[in-house]
Amino acid sequence: MRPSYDQLRHQAAEHGQQHLFRYWEQLDEPERQQLLADVAEIDFPCVARLVGERGREAKLDIAAEKIKPAPVYPAIPAGEMDVQYRQARERGEELLSASKVAAMLVAGGQGTRLGYDAPKGVFPISPVRNKTLFELFAESIRSIRKRYACRLPWYIMTSEATDADTRAYFEDNNYLGLEPDEVRFFRQGVMPAVDDAGKILLADTYRVALSPNGHGGSLMALRRSGVLEEMNGRGIEAISYFQVDNPLVKPADALFIGLHHSTGAQISSIAVPKADDLERVGNFVEIDGKVQVIEYSDLPESLARAKNPDGSRVLNAGSVAIHVLSPAFVDMLTGAGRVSLPWHRARKKVSHLDVQTGQKVEPEEPNATKFEMFIFDAIPLAERTIVLEQPRSEWFSPVKNAEGVDSPATARRDMIRRAAAWLEQCGVAVPRDGSGEPAAVIEISPLLAVDANQLCKSLRERPKISAGDRLYLE
Repeated sequence: MRPSYDQLRHQAAEHGQQHLFRYWEQLDEPERQQLLADVAEIDFPCVARLVGERGREAKLDIAAEKIKPAPVYPAIPAGEMDVQYRQARERGEELLSASKVAAMLVAGGQGTRLGYDAPKGVFPISPVRNKTLFELFAESIRSIRKRYACRLPWYIMTSEATDADTRAYFEDNNYLGLEPDEVRFFRQGVMPAVDDAGKILLADTYRVALSPNGHGGSLMALRRSGVLEEMNGRGIEAISYFQVDNPLVKPADALFIGLHHSTGAQISSIAVPKADDLERVGNFVEIDGKVQVIEYSDLPESLARAKNPDGSRVLNAGSVAIHVLSPAFVDMLTGAGRVSLPWHRARKKVSHLDVQTGQKVEPEEPNATKFEMFIFDAIPLAERTIVLEQPRSEWFSPVKNAEGVDSPATARRDMIRRAAAWLEQCGVAVPRDGSGEPAAVIEISPLLAVDANQLCKSLRERPKISAGDRLYLE
């Protein structure tokens, strides 16, 4: 139950945040209930601790010589690893067939940067049918369920900004072919923005300036929502974690799941080769024997550009927010009632209410601090973790920007490239232009295949493709 007005007001005053109730007497009843709901979301002791630590959040301070490339399982095994990969794939297939895997999607973001006023998951992205990101993921999950004759429950973490619209989208579209009881929504936690004096900002007289607490907050959200308990009750042994902006992602991959489980890992990660030295992705590294991720902004440029004697990049394993987690590990990290990940601070421009004048303020410069947790910070907390390298062309093409790099245009290009490559592996001739790009627009429904091997088995006949064609296969 939500704490009472008296309890919340006392908590706020106890931590020097009594200004949150400055306009209480002027509010009507719905506004009062909204303010109480917002204040109830605040972990006042945590905010006080973070404010007290201000100035101590220095950038990465580790000697460069201590930063080594993380050990990775290669995309293509050789020698004895062939047997290990075959056995791991079989183990992953056993777990899927026994319905011991859950898919978990982090979908709290909006399409604001894409110029799209809706949850990012409903952004239309596929090159021929213009299917949304949610549709592509749902079709992949349906395909996996059919392939392994299993239940693969889908847990979707939303945010305050996306929750209602996401639920409505699924209801309006008949849960995209899935049973409603196999799709479960749960809300991400929030943290308040604070000003330079450590005061929590109000967004309005009855709203606190709250923001999502980062994808690392998904771990505590699993516990608080009851999803973790539900997973344990279903006998889930592997949580396949992915984020909403990547249309190439594989929601549950047998090899990845099997390697995670058979090695006894608590959290495992997919890495792809970096596109360039300074790509804006995290870097998998090893420091004092522990695998961890260093953000691109924290990695010294000299290390980012460092090369091996053969000219290859020293730190080439890019983090793309694809993981498998063991429920027991999530339980351990969140068992004390709060997640044990570090908080990251970001200076941002935050619109707010001046509590003295009651006027809205639209800052021109960063004026506040926001707090977030990152899922990859769980990696060094694990006793056992693995990193599996996979081809970028098969796994990763994010939709982040309206134009240029990591945009809808590049994602659609990469979806066409992958579809063409799969068809060629199946012996289908694909016309290409002078630069080597596919000369046809091709889309393969995940309902037909989620990889090249499945496509070769599923094709009833080999299509003939001409330049300029728009081909959809399902």
